[in-house]
Amino acid sequence: MTSPLSRSRSRRVPSPMAVRVAHAVLGGLVATGWLVLPLARAGAEAPAAPARDARVTAPRAATAQDGTTTGDLVPPLVAVGAAGALAAYTYGRRRRRAATRTTPGGDPELTSLPELDRQARRLLVETDDCVRVSAEELALATDRAAGDAVEPYVYELRHAEAALAAAFRLRQRLDEADTAGTDPAEGQDERRDVLEEIVARCQDAGQRLDAAAPGFDQIRALERNAVAALEAAETRFRDVAARIRATEKTIADLHERYAPAASLPVVGDAEQAKDRLLFTTSHLNQARQYADRGDGAKAAAHLRAAEGALAQAFDLADGVDRLARELDSAAAGLPAAIAAAQSDWNAARGLPPDARAGLVGRLGHAEALLSAVRHETAAGPHDPLDALRRVTEAAASLAGMVGGEVPEGSGRALVPARSALAGAACFVGTHRGAVGGEARTRLAEARRLLGPGSVPLSEVLRADELAREARRLAERDVRAYGNPSGGRGGAGAGGAVLGGILLSDGEGGPMSYGGPRTRGRRGAFFT
Repeated sequence: MTSPLSRSRSRRVPSPMAVRVAHAVLGGLVATGWLVLPLARAGAEAPAAPARDARVTAPRAATAQDGTTTGDLVPPLVAVGAAGALAAYTYGRRRRRAATRTTPGGDPELTSLPELDRQARRLLVETDDCVRVSAEELALATDRAAGDAVEPYVYELRHAEAALAAAFRLRQRLDEADTAGTDPAEGQDERRDVLEEIVARCQDAGQRLDAAAPGFDQIRALERNAVAALEAAETRFRDVAARIRATEKTIADLHERYAPAASLPVVGDAEQAKDRLLFTTSHLNQARQYADRGDGAKAAAHLRAAEGALAQAFDLADGVDRLARELDSAAAGLPAAIAAAQSDWNAARGLPPDARAGLVGRLGHAEALLSAVRHETAAGPHDPLDALRRVTEAAASLAGMVGGEVPEGSGRALVPARSALAGAACFVGTHRGAVGGEARTRLAEARRLLGPGSVPLSEVLRADELAREARRLAERDVRAYGNPSGGRGGAGAGGAVLGGILLSDGEGGPMSYGGPRTRGRRGAFFT
């Protein structure tokens, strides 16, 4: 059986280095043929010269007798050129591998496999943060700049997103192989290859964003247009503040209508949103003061901090409203989902005894799920998303018994999974300063499974499971992180560090569009 790790390698897109090597080999072959071709033509087509000198004609005659011409040298020379190019590539690959391997007598500075694994995990988190913040600031620039002006930066962001998604996919396959109990002593070279690929893709994404950052700053021109950008941010601030006030009422309404577990994912979100608004207020005021003094660089730094906090305040408020809509949708669709699953159960129960013999366990599991959901819904306030999730599980258990094929996830079946995905994404995004790579990897895999197009019911359930696991892992990371210090960020700065709005790695400033090298470029002016 092919291991998950092997499957991940078979799907990999050739890395940029591999493409460059292939081009070099091909170029070498073409160049060799081009250089030798004139000699071949000279030997094959040149007319016989008058026999003036026996010392000249004798060797030619000998060559003719041997049946060897200059054209006969072309294949050997091409073969030698190809062999040389391949040997150079093999040597280079061995050198690169040796540079990342620790041997008993080797240089202690060489990268060990555990260290390479840690590097890959760190880069996944770092690159994910860069992509998230770049998307956030790009949206602000798009609102004020012409579409053709921002198009190059949209392209670079899409490239970075694709590279990051591929890296997360590889990390997920590594984690699945580890969970399956793969012997660590086996496949070390294969594991190193995958880790190096993760590192390469993350570095590619970061370098593209880093290269685009200076041009993006010219398009956004916060230093020159600080006053106009401030006015836009202050308008958004008033809108978000009004929405947060409505959010508190929405949460109270959810407590009254549903079981406590239904609103648990958004408990505390209104308070966190207010904390982000407190930070926003402080830095909008500072940005205004610096703008009035004509200090565009410092005004831009504080404005970026305010914009980041305002975006998270909006996400937190929007998450509450979204959950309310999803609970209403699940409650409305639950009776029909129960009826459909019960119909499938009745049809399977009516199969001939010999056909039903191997289905007893699945029938019993589905019956237990449906019975529990009926009991809960009849007892009073309940969690309709969780109830619909269990009905979907029952339907999956019954799938294929009668119809012969496993159905695709219906609109009702997708509601719990998409709700779990959106909730986990919001939590990770608003706590990214604390959330590690494991939660982000599960989130990325859930998002991949619930991508555009039809989704098999089995993948709907798997995505739901992964999204809820991502949320649990992220909450664990936040608990371990504790209460961060805001440093020089002022009021609400602890939440800003927790949310990844302010960098906590010594730079201390707000994050901006860009990769790891340029994302904290405004930190020097954040005073």
